[in-house]
This record gives sequence, structure tokens and C-alpha cells, in this order.
Amino acid sequence: MVDYWAEVIIIGGGATGVGLLRDLSMRGVTALLLEQGDLAHGTSSRFHGLLHSGARYAAKDPLSAAECAVENSILKRIAPSCIVECGGWFVQMAEDDPEYTENWLQKCAEASIDLREIPLQDAYAQEPLLRRDAVRVFEVPDAAVDGFKLVWANAHSAAAYGGVYKTYHQVEKLVREGNRITGVCGRLVRTGEPFKAMSAVVVNAAGAWAPELAATVGVTLDVVADKGTLLAFNQRLFQRVINRLRAPGDGDIFVPHESITVFGTTSQSVNSPGDNVPAVADVEKLMKLGEGLLPEIERFRVIRAFAGVRPLYKETQSDPKAPDKGREVSRGFAIIDHQEQGVSGFLSIVGGKFTTYRLMAERTADQVTHKLGKFLPCRTAEETILPEISPALKELAQKVLPWGAVTKMLERAGSEAEGILHDIESDSAKGQMLCECEMVSLAEVEKTVADEDVHCLSDIRRKTRLGMGTCQGAFCGYRALPLLRREKNKYAPFREELRSFLDQRWKGIRPVLWGAQLRETELARGIYGGLLRFGEGSTCPRDRRK
Repeated sequence: MVDYWAEVIIIGGGATGVGLLRDLSMRGVTALLLEQGDLAHGTSSRFHGLLHSGARYAAKDPLSAAECAVENSILKRIAPSCIVECGGWFVQMAEDDPEYTENWLQKCAEASIDLREIPLQDAYAQEPLLRRDAVRVFEVPDAAVDGFKLVWANAHSAAAYGGVYKTYHQVEKLVREGNRITGVCGRLVRTGEPFKAMSAVVVNAAGAWAPELAATVGVTLDVVADKGTLLAFNQRLFQRVINRLRAPGDGDIFVPHESITVFGTTSQSVNSPGDNVPAVADVEKLMKLGEGLLPEIERFRVIRAFAGVRPLYKETQSDPKAPDKGREVSRGFAIIDHQEQGVSGFLSIVGGKFTTYRLMAERTADQVTHKLGKFLPCRTAEETILPEISPALKELAQKVLPWGAVTKMLERAGSEAEGILHDIESDSAKGQMLCECEMVSLAEVEKTVADEDVHCLSDIRRKTRLGMGTCQGAFCGYRALPLLRREKNKYAPFREELRSFLDQRWKGIRPVLWGAQLRETELARGIYGGLLRFGEGSTCPRDRRK
């Protein structure tokens, strides 16, 4: 039995949970975060990567719009290396309602969202792939955010203040003594060993899994599990975020991320937070809808589909007539003190968006510290999450790395960058790129392999982006295997490890098997089937689009 103690236990290692860990730790509260998988393996990494300006929700959900507008500005200031300020456009097409546009403009002004109209001639010059019958185009301060990078940056910052996070710790039930929650118990996912953690306050930040956790002590949470499917294209189709100027719906956002573009999303209520497998029907639907902004979408290569489950909060307890499905549910958040339901020492934070994670954490930390009798101010809106990269470190990176890898590596590795660069300086062979798509060096993977919170190739992928590029792990997956041998008994046998890694990639590739992606998949099948004898007896995937 493994035992822990902290003043506050946080369940859930997504953006909100890790943001709360950082906030409480900065206030001097001892906090322990428990996550059933790796950090950011759930909804916080399965979204379009859009840092909202608030404009998308201005007409329909003004409170969420105003919150996004403020947090957008804060996050750009405290986490600049995790965010690309590409800007965003809202595009009204000929068939879109002009009255909606006028109402939207008014609501954006009320929410203090900066915008300006772009002349159509300039719009077409800057975004040549955009459909040519646009009526009006407006610029807003949308941005692209790297969810993996930001979550891990928060975790490292929290650890510097004494916060503790434990991955692969699955909480199975809350410990209840009378009417008070005094801790949690569960098991270590990788070994099956039981653990118990005691605290003064437990915070349920488990996202779509939050209702299941609350139910272990008879508490009901009205959360809608809403599945959204997205597509990743192998090139930067637009230079900025492109939104359709109409009521939010399916397939109306393109978000550029470095050399790729993410397009989505759909909305479908599901029964389980684990129902995150993209369906072929959703892919075909998105491709058709995408023509509304990008007429030639069919000729561009989709490298994978992926899906996340949004935890949307239904306010039916306070308002029985409140919407309870998909896009009708507010994107706002709620902090629920279950003392009102006869259970003290237990709070849940539900709903919200990635853009508002810091605000959600701040509001939750305010309530937690008041319960502890520690009236301490929040500092997360002022203090930067990652230390600034020194000129000397940039110079060293430029000396030992290819030009295209310098910024990527420095921002990914953070405080560990200096050690990685010195390893390459001492042995130039460690500077070779194991993952050429995402420019990940041997030295970076070698360092990540040894991290105590990394247990499989998929963990390495989330921390370094190994296998997340155009080839989807076809070349870099097997290249990384020899490095695992150095960590005895930590990783599964090579064949099992590689098979699990490829299966995760295959889940997103299978729904997009046509054209160039089908040919790429056949190449990967040849490599792993012909050289490594994986998938013996399998047949060629059929091109479902022809």
C-alpha cells in the first residue's frame, strides 16, 4: 500500500487540474494531483488548439465570451512560448445571415473583444485558399495554443513551488468518514498496487470522468459528455485561424499549428468519456462542411482524425429548462461545493474551455483556501509559467542543432534544454533527428526516456511530439526503441511497446485512408510488416473513397 498526504488532493491531470496545482502551490498550500493516465492525455490534448478571443461565443454565450477575452490576453503574457499569435478571422459567406453579423458585432463590443474589418481584396491576397464569395471578413485576436506544452509547463512550474503530481494513479473511490470526504483510494495503473491519499479537501477536476467519481459517494453531477471529431491536415492551409461567421456549428474552424492545420469540430452526445474514437461518418461530414470555407479541401491530405469528449455542465438543477445537449449547453464553468448535498470537504470543477483553465483554477483555489482558513491571493495571472530563454542558450542551440529545430526544442524542453544541448555539444551524434517531421533529436528523446513520469512511447510522444508529424510514427517509432533498453524493466518488451504505439496512431489514421494518406500507410505497413514482421497475413487497406 502506497500512502500520501496533502492539504488538498486534485483528481485529474488536464489543464484545469494542473493549473489548480500550480495556483495552490504558489499560494503555499501543499497539494497532490492524481491522474489515471499521463498528463493531458484526455480532453486537454484532444481539441483544435484554439486560444479563443471570445468572439465565437459573443452572440450566444456572452459570459463565456468575456471570460475568454480576458484569459486570452493573460495567457499570451504568461505563456508566450506555448502560444502562436497568428490572429483569427470570422468570415461571412453569401448564404450567412447578415442580421446575425450585426448582432455579433454588437456583442463583441460589449465583451470588449478587439476586432477590425478586413477588405475582401486584402483577405483574398492573404488567404488565397479562402472561398471567393465572402461578404465580410473581421479580424479578432484568436491564437493557436499547444495543449501538451502548456499543461506540462504548468506542471513543472507547480513542482518548483512544491506541488506534486502522480501519473498513472487511478482514483477508484473517495474516502468518506461520516459526512466528510477525507481522502481517496485507488490503484497504480502500471503495477496494480493499491494506494491511499488523505487530505483536508478533495477537488474533482476529472473532466468528463467527474460524474463517475462523484457517484462513488452518492453525489450527482449533471455533465454532458460531448464528443467532437477533428481532422489534421499535413500542411498549413491558412496562416491564421479561420472561423465561419454564423451561429457555432459543426465544421466551421480551421486552426494552423506550425506546419499542419486542424479542422473541426463535430458535436455528439455520448454515454462514456472513453468514447473518443473518430468515426468514418464524422470524417466524411467534416470534409463536406469544410468546402464552405475551403472549396478545394478534397485535394489536401488528411494525416489523421482524432476526437475528444468535452465535459459540458448542465445547469438543470438550478434551471430545469436549461439546455442539455451539445452546442445548446453553455461553455461556461461551475464550481460545486458538495456540502450543499450533505458531503463536506469535496468540490467539483466542471465545464469551461481550455482558454479559461487558469481562471477556473483561480476561482477554485479561492474557495479551497477559504475552506482551509488561508486567505491568500492568486498570482498566476502575473507570473510567467516558463523562464525566459537566455541569449547564451539560444546561441548554443543554434550552434549544435539544425535551424528548424532550435526554437521547437528550446520551447519543448524548457528547463531541461541546457542539459540536452550540452549532451549534443559533447557528442554530435546525439544531435541527429529521430523524428524529422517534428525535429526531435536523439538527445531529447534520450532525456525523456529517463524521466520518472514517462512509461511508454506514447508518453514520450506527448512530451516531445515524436510521431505526431506527417509520417505519424512510421519512421521515428522504431528509431526510438534502442533508447528504451537503457531503462531496465521500465518499459514493455520492444515488440509490445511498438505495437501499442502504432495502434494509437492507427486509431486516427484508419478513418482517413484515401489518396496520399493511403499510400503513406501502405509504406508504413511495408516497413513494419516486411522488415519487422508486424501484422503478418494482413491485407492491403481498401480505399474507401474510390
